[in-house]
Amino acid sequence: MDLMFRSTRNAENRVTASQAVLKGLAEDGGLYVPEQLPKLDVPVEALAGMNYHETAYAVMKQFLTDYTEEELKYCISSAYDEKFDTEEIVPLKKADGTYYLELFHGATIAFKDMALSILPYLMTTAAKKNQEKNEIVILTATSGDTGKAALAGFADVPGTRIIVFYPKNGVSAVQEKQMVTQKGANTCVIGIRGNFDDAQSGVKKLFGDAELGKELDRSGFCFSSANSINIGRLVPQIVYYVYAYGRLLKSGELKAGEVMNVVVPTGNFGNILAAFYAKNMGLPIGRLICASNENRVLFDFFETGVYDRNREFILTSSPSMDILISSNLERLIFRIAGDNAVENAKLMKQLSESGSYSISEEMRERMKDFIGGYATQEETAEEIGRVYKETGYVLDTHTAVASCVYRKYRDRSGDGTAAVVASTASPYKFARSVMEAIDSKYCGMDDFALIDELSRISGTSVPRAIEEIRNAPVLHDKVIEKDQMEAAVKEFLGIK
Repeated sequence: MDLMFRSTRNAENRVTASQAVLKGLAEDGGLYVPEQLPKLDVPVEALAGMNYHETAYAVMKQFLTDYTEEELKYCISSAYDEKFDTEEIVPLKKADGTYYLELFHGATIAFKDMALSILPYLMTTAAKKNQEKNEIVILTATSGDTGKAALAGFADVPGTRIIVFYPKNGVSAVQEKQMVTQKGANTCVIGIRGNFDDAQSGVKKLFGDAELGKELDRSGFCFSSANSINIGRLVPQIVYYVYAYGRLLKSGELKAGEVMNVVVPTGNFGNILAAFYAKNMGLPIGRLICASNENRVLFDFFETGVYDRNREFILTSSPSMDILISSNLERLIFRIAGDNAVENAKLMKQLSESGSYSISEEMRERMKDFIGGYATQEETAEEIGRVYKETGYVLDTHTAVASCVYRKYRDRSGDGTAAVVASTASPYKFARSVMEAIDSKYCGMDDFALIDELSRISGTSVPRAIEEIRNAPVLHDKVIEKDQMEAAVKEFLGIK
């Protein structure tokens, strides 16, 4: 029996895995979730002997059941190849008594590569399986990393186009340069005058516009998403937590069945939700520690049971976490509401109309494995400096948030369980913030001079992704108001 997926807002909206990948977002505005979370069918002790490709197949076959073994293995081998600068794909480095899961060895040096390297293959395979005749238009909002990773994944992929919206003044200099220098005749990058939530809300509005959908269809196009709202993004993220457990078994740091804690710097909630799914598949995970920056909407939610985006939006040194509407949280809300689409839809309506909602005590009890924490700008910088001075290991600004939150949790709780921190980006991507946190003497230096100095002090090579943009020409310079997104999409697609 194939595992079916249904919308978090309408239980009657059921689709296959490949249809969910192709659609991205349900027509009713909900997110696709599996009707039940499958179990790993390999014993945990066997994970120690499995490489990344084998682990990926063991996990993904449980969810993507209407893909054949040949199709799925083709997608996996095509995604996790020489695009990654290490055969391990995801190294696990021990520093400061913690295990840092380095998710940044792909083409764009951020964790989004782990899912966005495979999504184009999953999507084009799904298009063939479902006889999709229209050209797929990937529509994506980004807080910095998703945009470049999606662009790199879909550039010049036949039968697709990709449009990325980003907040013009809300990403790092390197993140912006990576996007605006992107090659590919099917790519389009647009800055908006607003923040990430404006971009994300605008994209959701375009997805939900039935008239626009008909207009696209008449012109030979259909929308899909590369954001983490797409189940094809979420499933590949489960893999690296399972792989990390296998690495800890192989190194003797854990015995089979012993639990590990997981710490994730969190913005849109997809990355930590993947760890929650891994736990529900049977992976021995204890605490799920959700680390926020000063945009602490998720911390407050876990503390109070009230989700409230009605607050100041703060630009920080960890821009990929500068988010007040965590889209993937809806999948958790659906789950803790007892898979109740009606109750979930009611809460999401409240969020849309008033900017907040409250959950019941029973629902709070069902998410007790989650612990919230946050780090201020000052604490994040101090953590980068401390870890470097004590160990020589360099953290990026997002990983430093998680590292700081975990250290405070460990000191407060006394919990000595082995902890895996999701290291979500290379420090080279945020070189200015990182280097200034290490030593104030770096203030005022040129961005690429800082990158070269980071290479020297860390003893690591400048990643290929950085070298490629050092002198690359800007190919995308369009900036619009947030209410001009539909017009910009039609212009790129040539729809009058």
